Amino acid sequence: MARNSTSTNTDALGERLDLYAEVTQTILAQMESGTLPWTRPWKTSGPSGLPTNALTTNRYSGINVILLWLSGAMKGYSSSRWMTYLQAMQVGGHVRRGERGTMIVKASTYVPQSERERSEGSEEDPRAVPFLKRYTVFNLDQIEGVDVPEPVVSTPIVADAALDAFVAATGADIRFGGDEAYYVPSRDYIQCPQPQAFENAFDLFRVQSHELAHWTGATHRLDRTFGQRFGDAAYQMEELVAELAAAQICAVKGVPPTTRHAAYLQSWITLMKADKRAIFTAARHASTAVEFLLAAAQASPVDMRLAA
Repeated sequence: MARNSTSTNTDALGERLDLYAEVTQTILAQMESGTLPWTRPWKTSGPSGLPTNALTTNRYSGINVILLWLSGAMKGYSSSRWMTYLQAMQVGGHVRRGERGTMIVKASTYVPQSERERSEGSEEDPRAVPFLKRYTVFNLDQIEGVDVPEPVVSTPIVADAALDAFVAATGADIRFGGDEAYYVPSRDYIQCPQPQAFENAFDLFRVQSHELAHWTGATHRLDRTFGQRFGDAAYQMEELVAELAAAQICAVKGVPPTTRHAAYLQSWITLMKADKRAIFTAARHASTAVEFLLAAAQASPVDMRLAA
């Protein structure tokens, strides 16, 4: 029996919207087993660093960082570079027979037929509905015959001076003292224990990265707020953003991250079960915070040769 176009469009939209639930369930399964997907790549043989497209060299962002990190860790890939089936063919390669790709998503919009009809009788533009498009990518470990140049990778940071140089280059006001780390929005500074209170430079940098992520959310920076949408869960959302952003900053700078906020795991699970788009929102804001910090450091007059 023939189906009208309105019904077909509605079904297609429903399928696309279900991607939010599908991706959220994939991540929840890992979290409920006690594993945070954004820390696994450094606890297994998976790749470090942010995932990139092997052909365009563009970094993936938002929820796709988590999806690709998770896939790389679970399947033990040695590369953090990915490409589509067609991109592999474009450079003369091919995906090995039997290999299964990894799903990533891209946000788009859709105008329902009802909105088109409504707008025809008014001066208002039709309202677009956001949805996700599904794409499949393959890790370079799954592809043969591809000749793409290896990216220039800087030596992982191992010196206190290098980590300190990056933090200083962001321009954040960091004050040392006490036994707690936190960001004070009303006075726009980060409080951090003295460096000697940490076992090593990595531990200090992990804490500073988390607080720097909070620092980016100030009104005069990224103006990040969650109160209107998430209400009482706004604090957990901000902590999740900072956790994701810190993991990405550590990846960029060659510092293995650890989960500092394990106590928040259950609250994040509850949050994601209540709102299937919560992790997408957090991941998007985290990537924006990372880009802000990298740009701020790059533009700083602080000598960044140590932080490269």
